[in-house]
Amino acid sequence: MADKELARVRGRFVEKVSKALIKQLLDDLLEDRLLNDGETDSVLEDNTGKADMARCLIDMVRRKGDRASRKMIQHLENRDPTLHSELGLTCKPTPGEIPAPQNQHAWSNSLVTTTDSFWNEKRKSKDVYAVSDESLRSRVALLITNRNFANERLTRKGAEKDEENMEKLLRSLGYEVVKHNDLTAQVLHTFAEHPKLRDTDSVFVVIMSHGKRECVFGVNHSEENKDEFPVDNIYRHLGPQECPALMNKPKIIIIQACRGETGGSVLVSDSASAKVVSDDVSQQLPANGGGKIVDDAIRYVHKEKDFISLLSSTPAHATC
Repeated sequence: MADKELARVRGRFVEKVSKALIKQLLDDLLEDRLLNDGETDSVLEDNTGKADMARCLIDMVRRKGDRASRKMIQHLENRDPTLHSELGLTCKPTPGEIPAPQNQHAWSNSLVTTTDSFWNEKRKSKDVYAVSDESLRSRVALLITNRNFANERLTRKGAEKDEENMEKLLRSLGYEVVKHNDLTAQVLHTFAEHPKLRDTDSVFVVIMSHGKRECVFGVNHSEENKDEFPVDNIYRHLGPQECPALMNKPKIIIIQACRGETGGSVLVSDSASAKVVSDDVSQQLPANGGGKIVDDAIRYVHKEKDFISLLSSTPAHATC
């Protein structure tokens, strides 16, 4: 019986489980309707320490019988397989029950966090960037969204939705988000002086605008007024020379902008006599003229498809 399994590992569960995992298990059991709101609140609010919360949770579930206990064991295995294995838990289905399919991963609209054991293991590794509790509290990200341009034809309709989703993602990862909207090309200078950069363990810079190969456009950009921000300036402003606070820290740059005016795909045919039908992606699929072209033999492929490029130096720098 599953409730006896929980009784067997009770002491080690109380010792090893984290507070974050307790909350996750409570959420799972609440969603299964095996616990109610009052019971979940009782576990968290009526107990001062992590160990007492763990004792309260496992005893509460055990008293509810085999089904609730089996569900908790299953959720523990999904949430923290390492702890589940360390406890040596087993949960055989009752007669007539169909076991749940294994290795099925459903899509989620919310961030799925890693297991505590994996997180703690990586934090202690010398092969990853150092992360501390202080650096987690000091994480900071820059989010620039240019939607409304002086030239109304360039208005990026729907950009506010991209901004909303990106901000949600960054905040869920623990970053304070410094937001700017509808900017000209002068902005990154001030971010490089943000007071939290000294203590953060990493930085995100997200820029969403129009652009071309080596530049992102400010909102005043036009043919006459080149309001451009060179992408290379990001590396200069946040590099060790101008921003030593970010030395030896990951700096993740995300740019949502065009890098030219031509399409990135070509229209190709499976026919041996016509490898490329057109490199103009605006062209419609050609009509079937006299049976010479078969519609389902024509498709678009990316121009740089299947390339892997390894360069010995970064742009504009000599190979040492």
